Amino acid sequence: MDDLVPRIEELSIPEEPGAEGWDDFVAAAEVHNTVEADAYGTHELTVTAEEALPEWLDQDWEPRRLFVVRAADGSAPAGGSDEAAADAPADDPAAADVTHIVARGVCEFQGPGSETAWLRADVLPGYRNRGIGTALFALLESVAEADGCVNQIVYAASPDSPGERLVAPTGFGSLPLRNPEVRFLLRRGYRLEQVERGNRLALPYDRERLDRLLRAAEKRAGKEYEIIHWDGFTPIRWQPDMAMLYERMSTDAPTAGLEEPAESWPLDRFLDRQARLADGPRTVYTTAVVHRPSRALVGFTELSVPAETDRPVDQEDTLVVREHRGHRLGLLLKAWNLESILRNEPGHPSVITFNAEENRHMLDINEELGFLPIGYEGAWRRRTPLTDA
Repeated sequence: MDDLVPRIEELSIPEEPGAEGWDDFVAAAEVHNTVEADAYGTHELTVTAEEALPEWLDQDWEPRRLFVVRAADGSAPAGGSDEAAADAPADDPAAADVTHIVARGVCEFQGPGSETAWLRADVLPGYRNRGIGTALFALLESVAEADGCVNQIVYAASPDSPGERLVAPTGFGSLPLRNPEVRFLLRRGYRLEQVERGNRLALPYDRERLDRLLRAAEKRAGKEYEIIHWDGFTPIRWQPDMAMLYERMSTDAPTAGLEEPAESWPLDRFLDRQARLADGPRTVYTTAVVHRPSRALVGFTELSVPAETDRPVDQEDTLVVREHRGHRLGLLLKAWNLESILRNEPGHPSVITFNAEENRHMLDINEELGFLPIGYEGAWRRRTPLTDA
C-alpha cells in the first residue's frame, strides 16, 4: 500500500440504525473516533453512530456528504490487526477481497446559496503519509467548489509538541508549526484563523462549591431574570424564543476571520431538530433565562447526556444575547444545568466542551467552574476564486 492510489466512494446515509448502509456508516464513525482519541489522548470524545445519525439525517437545513477510503485487509500496517484477516486461512483467495474503511471525508453545507462549506478528512494513524488525506481533500474541495462554496473551513485537532508556534491572528492561542496537520493545511493554502480549546470538568462535583457559585451568580443577576429548565422537547411557550436564540448563536459567538455565515432558524427548522434528537439515544437538558420585564428568553445552555453512565456529558451551545451580558447569566445558566445533571443523571465521569481561545468571557466561566484544558484544534479557512462554470 506504499504506492496507494486511494479509491474514494461516497456512502449513502442509512435511514435508521440497522438499515441499508448501516455497517459502513458505523465503520466511518469508528474512524472518526479513533482519530479524535489519537489527537486528544482520550476516548471521551467518542460519538457513536447512533448518536451521530440524527445530524446526518438533517439534509434539508445542513446537507452533508460522506466519503470513505477502503483498504484490503492484507494491506494493514505492521503490528495492526483485523478480526476478519486473522480468522481467514492464509491461502484463502477470498481474504484478499475483504476490505475495511481506513479514512473518511465529510463535506458539510449550509444550504442553497451559501458560499461556505466545512470540510474534514480523518485517516487512521497507520494509513497516513500514503496520499489518502491529499486525495480526500482534493475531492472535498472540488465538491465544495462545484456547489459554489468558495469559502472553505476546516477544524483540525493539533496535539501539543515542542518547537516554533503558529499564532492565531486573533492573538489568542497557537499551534505547533511542525505538526503534520498544520504543515498540510498551510501547503493547501489554508490560513489559521482561530484556536479552540477542548475543556474537561471532572465529575462528581463538589455540591457546596456549586451552591456557592449559584448563590453568587443569582445575587449578581438580580430580580430581572428568572431561570427555567426542561429536558427533551422545549415547551411550546418557549419554542419561538429558542429558535431565535439558535439564530443568534451564529451571529453573537466569536468566529474570528472565518467568515462563517449567519444561520436562519425558522421555527420549523427548530422543531425538526427537536424531533430528530428525540429519536436519538441522548437526552438534552436545557436551562434558559427569562428577562422578566419582556417575558422573553435571553440566554440558554444545553447539556447532551448519553445513556451510558460511564461516558461523559457533552456541553453543547451556551449563549447570552449581547444586550443582556454583564449580569453573570452565563455562569448562572451553566451552574443550574450542571446541578440538574448531578441530580438527575449521576455517575458520568466528566463534562466536555470546546471554546474559542478569544472567547475569554466563556473561558473565565468554565475555569471558575473547574474545567481544565485537554487539547486544542485549529479553525482554518481558505477562499478560492470564483470561476465560470
